[in-house]
Amino acid sequence: MALREIVFDTETTGLDPFTGDRVVEIGCVELINHLPTENNFHVYINPERDMPEGAFKVHGLSEEFLSDKPKFAEVAQAFHDFIKDTVIIAHNAQFDVKFLNWELEKAGFPQIDDNLVRDTLAMARTKFPAGPNSLDALCNRFGIDNTKRSLHGALLDSEILADVYLELIGGRQKSLLLAGEEEDQGSGDEGQWGRRQRVAARPRPNPLPGRLSEADRQAHLAFLQEIKGDSLWADYLPELAKDSEQSS
Repeated sequence: MALREIVFDTETTGLDPFTGDRVVEIGCVELINHLPTENNFHVYINPERDMPEGAFKVHGLSEEFLSDKPKFAEVAQAFHDFIKDTVIIAHNAQFDVKFLNWELEKAGFPQIDDNLVRDTLAMARTKFPAGPNSLDALCNRFGIDNTKRSLHGALLDSEILADVYLELIGGRQKSLLLAGEEEDQGSGDEGQWGRRQRVAARPRPNPLPGRLSEADRQAHLAFLQEIKGDSLWADYLPELAKDSEQSS
């Protein structure tokens, strides 16, 4: 059975829904068996209030821009159906889930099950306790291109976070299907949020640096030179290949 996960992010008017702040953008990226698909969920939301200057400087979403966008109650059903019974992944997930639970409850929908929430910030802090573990810092650590992230945006941040999440759980896995080959991942419905499609994993923009020190490399070469007979390593290490040619 295919494993479905949703990497998501939100943008808001502030820090606390209990003091009047609201969600203004939701971006979700679907993963099937740890591979991103084209079945994403993205929506801007009219918060029914003003946009504080501090929040605007973070995401660039103005009160005027959001004025004709749907209210949360109008997209709640589609959002609920998209994430229902699915593991959801966010960076500092407690913040986003707090807002979404407030909005869902207000719209008359069940809150998100804590057991289905995965926090990449907590994962990163466990793996790299010395930090830093911000999304930008993790992009730098893993060689993930985040140059388009001049402002926060829920969908863009979700796409970037999907790459970070895959690195945190052990690196991107290559698809067993040919690039562009489609496979049904459930209902197969093609609606306003697009279709589900398995695609080849995106390669890293830059290879990760090697962990083998020069001292380790030289010790390995010395060991291989002591081995009698032909060595397969001679086909890959120039130093050994040269020695082999001189001795023949």
